[in-house]
Amino acid sequence: MNETPHLLLSGPALALGMPRREMLRSYHAWENDAATLMGYGNQVPQSWETREAGWERQRGNINYPQFEVVRLEDRVPVGMTTLEINRFVRSAEFVMLLAPEERGKGYAAEATRLTLDWAFHVAALRTVWLKVLEPNTAGIRAYEKAGFRHAGRLRRAGFWMGRPVDELLMDALPEDLPGPSAVPFPQQEENE
Repeated sequence: MNETPHLLLSGPALALGMPRREMLRSYHAWENDAATLMGYGNQVPQSWETREAGWERQRGNINYPQFEVVRLEDRVPVGMTTLEINRFVRSAEFVMLLAPEERGKGYAAEATRLTLDWAFHVAALRTVWLKVLEPNTAGIRAYEKAGFRHAGRLRRAGFWMGRPVDELLMDALPEDLPGPSAVPFPQQEENE
């Protein structure tokens, strides 16, 4: 990594930054980790050529903002989050990816919370939703901690360890966010 991440929004331990082309091979490796594939409900890895072409398409799509999740203490990327925005109804689907070696450190909740903060206070979205496989209990706990609420269930809509499992729907509204916003709002001058 030669370039310092451009940080957009900082929390206590993590920040959201701009994704970088130089990190694409790392992103691709994270996405093709067996546990990641299982968590997404995928059965096969994605080729490098497909991922590289997808990167080029996504960069120009304003309805698909991606954020590199960066650990503040050493500026090391530890994951990515994505919002797939539907501008007609001001909503977005949330997707998160953590590097395999960074899982289990409590980063999922903070990365999710920062992305929701951005979605509601910068992108002005009304709601953000996600789908998660029911056996992914660590993910579900992190999403709940960040402000997501349970919204529904798609029965046997996904696969976990080769077996059909339910896919849970979760959503968040601006009022569901715990704590103050991390967005550095400009100070308003008082009228004298």
